[in-house]
Amino acid sequence: MALWLPQYCDCSPTVEDDEHRELSAGSQQLLQTYSHEIELACQKEKEARQLRLQRGCGRALRSGGVAALGPAPHKMAARTLWRRWCRAAGLCVALRRCRLPGSRHVHERPRRARGCKGLLAAQCERGLFQEVFPAQGADEELEALLEPGRPPVAVYCGFDPTADSLHVGHLPAVMALLHFQRAGHTVLAVVGGATARLGDPSGRERAREPLEAERVRAHARGLREGLGRLLENHRELFWPAGEGRPLGRAELLDNARWLGREPLLDFLCGAGGRLRMGTLLSRQACQARLRSADGMSLAEFLYPALQAYDFLHLYRHHGCRVQLGGADQMGNIMSGYELVTKMTGTDVFGITVPLITSTTGDKLGKTAGNAVWLNRDKTSPFELYQFFVRQQDDIVEKYLKLFTFLPLEEIDHIMEMHAKEPEKWGPQKRLAAEVTKLVHGREGLESAKRCTKALYHSSIEALEAMSDQELQELFRQAPSAELMLEPGMTLLDLCRKANAIPDGSSGYQKITNGGVSVNGIRVTNPETVLILGQHILKNGVSLLRIGKKNYYIIKWLQL
Repeated sequence: MALWLPQYCDCSPTVEDDEHRELSAGSQQLLQTYSHEIELACQKEKEARQLRLQRGCGRALRSGGVAALGPAPHKMAARTLWRRWCRAAGLCVALRRCRLPGSRHVHERPRRARGCKGLLAAQCERGLFQEVFPAQGADEELEALLEPGRPPVAVYCGFDPTADSLHVGHLPAVMALLHFQRAGHTVLAVVGGATARLGDPSGRERAREPLEAERVRAHARGLREGLGRLLENHRELFWPAGEGRPLGRAELLDNARWLGREPLLDFLCGAGGRLRMGTLLSRQACQARLRSADGMSLAEFLYPALQAYDFLHLYRHHGCRVQLGGADQMGNIMSGYELVTKMTGTDVFGITVPLITSTTGDKLGKTAGNAVWLNRDKTSPFELYQFFVRQQDDIVEKYLKLFTFLPLEEIDHIMEMHAKEPEKWGPQKRLAAEVTKLVHGREGLESAKRCTKALYHSSIEALEAMSDQELQELFRQAPSAELMLEPGMTLLDLCRKANAIPDGSSGYQKITNGGVSVNGIRVTNPETVLILGQHILKNGVSLLRIGKKNYYIIKWLQL
């Protein structure tokens, strides 16, 4: 009997005189006869694989075994069954390396030379890909699936519309999708118009407030628009026309289109019959909620099942093989893996990305009340820019790797220059510029820089170039007033008409003590007459500041 064991764990046995669809008896006898040698080789291979994963990607290696195999044997093609059985037992590479006495020969397909890192290894090195599931198949099967030159793979990530805007916490998942698209793969951004009504229990101590259907639909529209802008800005500003290779296809979907049409009984009899209660109950998120005082509703308990059905639907209709999600989504990803493999017999994979946290360790997002939004009407380009400019040195290199497309060599150079000239804040400014350009486009970045110059550098030119929208965004809480310029009008008159200083001597003294500035220039004489071009800018605006933080926007009429 000749046993052929191709690379990448594609270990279906073939017998020279008869192609079997099931594991041959001869193969079973070989495994039993030389079990000791195989066991030693398996142990060495497992140790080597664990060391590779720890060094390269830091992916946690989950234990194998029959329970991890997925579909029932009678529901699966023998080729897939054999491959999973070998992978879970750790036999594939062991058999390739051990020549078994009694067999005529073992054929090996030569390893392909890799001149550069593949997508999986490159993004693990950047820290964007945190964990891959199932770990046993990641280092060979998934790498082979994503190799350049092979057909594009469909990859998806879901975004529940619990608000009408994405926020910075969503960016790692968006960046992961974009890296797949840059590698030529098909990316599916799925808005959870159906699942948002149930509420994901992952990482939550209590149930979400229920959302009305109309509100969810409005939020879903906001998320689709935001995702569309990110995809368009990436294509226009970060993917040069002369790149020489095509950008992968991108689609925006909403799971309300299929979950909303799925009859309840069909769902329960189909997907519900494949998912195991014990597995769902063993999830950490489920156990934590069941132990809480409020308990867990049936709707929340079924959330992983609906998300798993998303994966199944996307596999059937789009050929999707990979699901992306935050590090807190691993339980839901495992449910999707279980459902797809049981119902189709196809190998699929899940990849998690890091969670973005505040300096106190809280997850950035709407629930914690610390969200930095990606929609301009919630967080202006200037505010987004400043959020990244203010990042500390100990985190900025990580964020450059996560949130930009800069090569690692360039990031290393930026950090080296920063070590020599830390006062210039070079990495922070580059990070802020790259992210703001991706989120708000080139005009949004220019707006953020104008506002920065106007506020922190007292630039008259920047103030004159600012639009009304930028002024409102920059001084979101600042009162505004519309005034007529009267002949001989003084600074004291202006401050009193704008209700910026108190009446009487205390207001007069506020000016003489240097507590008032106009357009960034301190004025200490209350009787100073207002002059066009100096106190009143060309755009018909004056920016009045009282003290350090109290701003007033003055719009002059009929100049």
